[in-house]
Amino acid sequence: MDALKITTFQAYLFWENIDKNLSNLSLRLSAIREKTDLIILPEMFNTGFTMNVEKCAEKPDGQTMHWMMETAHKYSCVVAGSLIIEEDGKYYNRFIWMNQDGSYVKYDKRHLFGMAGENEKFTPGNKRVIVELHGWKICPMICYDLRFPVWSRNLGGAYDVLLYVASWPDRRSAHWRSLIPARAIENQAFVIGVNRVGHDGNEVYYSGGSMCISPIGDVVYYKPEYEDLYTFSIYRKDIEDTRASLPFLKDIDDFKLDI
Repeated sequence: MDALKITTFQAYLFWENIDKNLSNLSLRLSAIREKTDLIILPEMFNTGFTMNVEKCAEKPDGQTMHWMMETAHKYSCVVAGSLIIEEDGKYYNRFIWMNQDGSYVKYDKRHLFGMAGENEKFTPGNKRVIVELHGWKICPMICYDLRFPVWSRNLGGAYDVLLYVASWPDRRSAHWRSLIPARAIENQAFVIGVNRVGHDGNEVYYSGGSMCISPIGDVVYYKPEYEDLYTFSIYRKDIEDTRASLPFLKDIDDFKLDI
């Protein structure tokens, strides 16, 4: 498929309230009026970015996973975002790529945010994941992963789209606005970042800034401050043209991560 249609939802999240978040998400997504291939939600979209794992974690077959299955089936597309999963006595900040048939792929956040104590509550992932959608290869990441370019390096042109779901606070929004274009340019791929808006239960303010940046560094979509549901298309020709005219990926340093 030459074009991929993507819907991002820069959501206001209700603190540690799964029922209310899922209800609000269902209501907001009902405004989608065109066929989309992928719906992307923020990090911990059902609770907000909380360390209260005892209250907010779900099993892999829990309420939110069922909601994702139903939503993917309803809109005949993939639904993606992260939530807190408890499995075998461990907690994960887990990205879920939910297909419309109920099958899914998972990615556990590699880089846990020590400044918020995430590393004390959660188990880090140790495997990078590439998913495929209509011939597009997509690499999912979560928030703090954005600060670690080695983890996301596009060795061998492994992916076409680098995707970050996030709860990125306003006080470091300048970093968000700088790092996402950097990842796009250095990896010659589309980079999509989906953030949240509003205050959380710790009075941390999130100003959104969800965006899509092209492989050449152009802005496809950018939205600060307000809750926003937006659908846009990305085109394979932009990747092919950029990599043909600026063949930097062939000179990339080869390496292997020891994890």
